[in-house]
Amino acid sequence: MPAPTDGPAAARTDLAIVGAGPAGLAAAVTAAGLGLRVALLDAGDRPGGQFYRHPAPGLGAARPEALHHGWADFATREAALRAHESAGRITYLPLHHVWAVVPADAADAGGADGAAEAAGARRGDAAPATQWILHAVAGHAPEERAAAVTARAVLIATGAYERQLPFPGWTLPGVVGAGGAQAMLKSGLVLPGKRVVVAGSGPLLLAVAGSLAAAGATVPAVVEAAAYTAYAGRVPALLRNPGKLVEAAGYGGALARHHVRLLTRHAVTEAHGTDRVEAVTVARLARNWRPLPGTGRRIPCDALAVGHGLVPQLELATGLGCATVRSADGTVALALDAEQRTSVPGIWSAGETGGIGGAQLAMIEGELAAHSVAGALPGARLTRRRARLRAFADAMAAAHRPGAGWTGWLRDDAVVCRCEEVPAGRIREAAEDLGARDARTVKLLTRAGMGWCQGRMCGPAVAALAGEEAAADRRPLSCPVPLRQLAELPPAGN
Repeated sequence: MPAPTDGPAAARTDLAIVGAGPAGLAAAVTAAGLGLRVALLDAGDRPGGQFYRHPAPGLGAARPEALHHGWADFATREAALRAHESAGRITYLPLHHVWAVVPADAADAGGADGAAEAAGARRGDAAPATQWILHAVAGHAPEERAAAVTARAVLIATGAYERQLPFPGWTLPGVVGAGGAQAMLKSGLVLPGKRVVVAGSGPLLLAVAGSLAAAGATVPAVVEAAAYTAYAGRVPALLRNPGKLVEAAGYGGALARHHVRLLTRHAVTEAHGTDRVEAVTVARLARNWRPLPGTGRRIPCDALAVGHGLVPQLELATGLGCATVRSADGTVALALDAEQRTSVPGIWSAGETGGIGGAQLAMIEGELAAHSVAGALPGARLTRRRARLRAFADAMAAAHRPGAGWTGWLRDDAVVCRCEEVPAGRIREAAEDLGARDARTVKLLTRAGMGWCQGRMCGPAVAALAGEEAAADRRPLSCPVPLRQLAELPPAGN
């Protein structure tokens, strides 16, 4: 087995947290304040996750907080992290990409096979583990090394990634994820283009468009596939969150100031260009998201930022056998109890892994999970805030859930799986002519989802074309691991 990471985490860790985004950071400082020894592991080099990104130091950003919403909440917790780190209560481990979490007794069975088998086995019928080992790839290649942390409890706060629904031309240079465009601005202080169409579905689009416009880009349109009238049936959840309504009004005001047109119940159905995107076709959608014939129009642009919400990142949790549920937006999330426990004893989760809800909700859930691990009662106010924000998140998820008709904009020659260059026609052939009734069978017949991203980009599309809802994968390894690190694991019996 790799040698445990040096420091307090190697000696005795009460709680190991995977992910230093809003949920993981809040959980770490709360748990340390409650007297627990905490190890905080994160794949990034700075805390904050995908939401609170930091410009590279060499860029000399004078006010990085200007690009973020709620920066003060993050800054307070980051300062607390540093204080707890100095006092030895938190061991912060950046550049640690956790690839498996296994019960300590199963890991002792030995070897890469033992670790992989333990990570992939459901724990429902086994005695609850009293210690867990987190295996990680630490550092940057080619100096990366194996690392392991042992803890009494584990909190999974791995966040989410963007959901993409492909369309003809989405592989052109200049077509980026909506969140990717925001990341470029926050981390690199650069724009994806000078004239950027923002498209897809979900509240992130308004924030992205406002940020790009404020940074100097021309945003001719925000193309939203859903209709805001879908919120009409969720008025109580909206009224219980006046802060969110003020935030939405702020985004609307920013779009108005920059003369950005909002097109609801529309979608980008094709991107055009040769060396890079030069224009997009935007069409009106029926209620089920199927494009209405004759409604297409071109909008010139040199970049397209597109995304249809987020997908919880669950590989570590599902590898452990944690139960899942279907969220209101159609994605798969972890089934959690009122204290953020998963179905596997000793494993907690917080943030987007339990359903997409934003940074504010993620921080509250991280605090609640920390109280649960420590056996301390949280304040009733914290519990009420979570319920209120979760209701709002569910309202947004239901309003922006993709309709089944979106596959109507996919021509047979449109690439669906970018890694393996599998077009929609081949996937349809597998489903309609070769008898494939699920994404796994389509994958075996076409290689869709077998590439580097392992189906993260194309998974929802492949499932939709196969006639099923996307499901969470169960994998023994949650990220690429150098073979030499697997070979360093001890053989069985040692």
